Amino acid sequence: MKKNLLFSAFFAIGAVSPLFAQESFDAAAVQKIRDEGMNRSKVMETAFTLTDVTGPRLSGSPGLRKAQEQVAAQMKAMGLQNVKIEPWGEFGKGWQIDKSYTAMTAPYYDALIAYPKAWSGSTKGAVKGEVVIVKADSLPDLEKYKGKLKGKFVIYDSQTTQAAGDIFQADGSRNTDARLAEMAATQPVTPGAGPGGRPGAGRPGGRGGAFAAMAFRPKLAEFLASEGVGLIINMGRGTDGTLFTSNGNSRAKDAPKAGPEVEMSGEDYLRLLRLVKSGAKVEMEADIKTSFYTKDLQEYNVVGEIPGSDPTLGSELVMLGAHFDSWHSGTGATDNAAGSAVMMEAMRIIQATGLKPKRTIRIALWSGEEQGLLGSRGYVTNHFASTADMVLKPEHSKLSAYYNLDNGTGKIRGVYLQGNAAAGPIFRSWLAPFNDLGATTVTISNTGGTDHQSYDAVGLPGFQFIQDGMDYNTRTHHSNQDTYDRLSADDLKQAATIIAAFAYNTSQRTEKIPRKALPAARPPQTPGGAGAAGTAPARN
Repeated sequence: MKKNLLFSAFFAIGAVSPLFAQESFDAAAVQKIRDEGMNRSKVMETAFTLTDVTGPRLSGSPGLRKAQEQVAAQMKAMGLQNVKIEPWGEFGKGWQIDKSYTAMTAPYYDALIAYPKAWSGSTKGAVKGEVVIVKADSLPDLEKYKGKLKGKFVIYDSQTTQAAGDIFQADGSRNTDARLAEMAATQPVTPGAGPGGRPGAGRPGGRGGAFAAMAFRPKLAEFLASEGVGLIINMGRGTDGTLFTSNGNSRAKDAPKAGPEVEMSGEDYLRLLRLVKSGAKVEMEADIKTSFYTKDLQEYNVVGEIPGSDPTLGSELVMLGAHFDSWHSGTGATDNAAGSAVMMEAMRIIQATGLKPKRTIRIALWSGEEQGLLGSRGYVTNHFASTADMVLKPEHSKLSAYYNLDNGTGKIRGVYLQGNAAAGPIFRSWLAPFNDLGATTVTISNTGGTDHQSYDAVGLPGFQFIQDGMDYNTRTHHSNQDTYDRLSADDLKQAATIIAAFAYNTSQRTEKIPRKALPAARPPQTPGGAGAAGTAPARN
């Protein structure tokens, strides 16, 4: 019954609906895609391999290398062509955790939730020490601690007294009809407007204090290292045992190796702080081992293709992508094994249906996204154009569109146009067969923070899909809770099916997806370093 209703909807759209009359598509092909994607999905098998089997995929780590080799082999097994592990430029030092243990031993024993900060160093084997509070905002503040911190476990004073926030607000949520309607009604950004289309909107003021703190941090770390502290402990963001990790130190090839430093769950950290402030003698033990890797400072993306079948259009491209790297405290399930598995599944669906796309469909799984979209930016620079000079390379004219997924496990509710109004009627038409699955909304709005921006920055059509938030921002994003268990199988099936249809429809259009005007060149303000595009040979 669903199949008949679906076909009726397709033909009604193509035959009588003036709203979609400008954009036709192969309804039978889309139905094949839907049937394969919703009834014979392999997306959770891929997600399992990327998370439980492979583990964390921090850029530069052996874990990411292993995952890249595994997914390249999977691409080849799927029948993709031109599969390679392609360098995009210099990343810097690799790093991984080999061992991590922290516990309070007095006034009583308790194992604590803590993870080393990325690119931080090791303890000198198993170490024990007293917990002391350091309160310092400037170099003069440190004078009183000279000669008193050797072997100590250092924590910082905090105005926060409780880790819990609003416990009455649900962790997870989906987009409401009202919210989607608001997004759909958004007007194009006016000239000079900041984020959200409001003239002058932008970042709030008051950043001076934050910049001062950032400038002082290296000096504080240098002082603590010179004093020979046993371990530096930071209070991590999060509640209820959830710990959101962050970067600890520089990955630059010439950066000095940092000392041992961890982030601890808010509940455990504040308990230590309260105890020390009360006058109790608090002692801890820790055994942390991390490794740095400098043999290969390059980083890589994994790419593969379904070659185009049309003699003329076959040299043109449709691209799908998601970032493949993760942070290190979880297994990077919602950020972003979800998007990577969905894009792999979209390619599998197209292959399994036997459809022959006219344009080449290329998948790219990026590294270095968490450090600033480095993998996609390097790829775009190497293949299409550099924002520094906007000199267009031959492939720039060949790309029709790039589609990205990187907002967790939630199902697709629509697509952001990134200000590309001309693409709106096309995408509304393509979403129509999936309206019954909750995908209805096209918004002119921009969204940021992920790899479609690398394409948009050089005038290429790059799009991110609207997704239900679920518990992405409250529980899983960059946290120790970002594991396979947080994935929604039904949502990922839906997303992969819709993206497969978008990719196939894009490959079949007579014309490429419309483009916005080319942006002006933006020369870099500072000399390039780790992250600049490179030309090392690919690892196949």
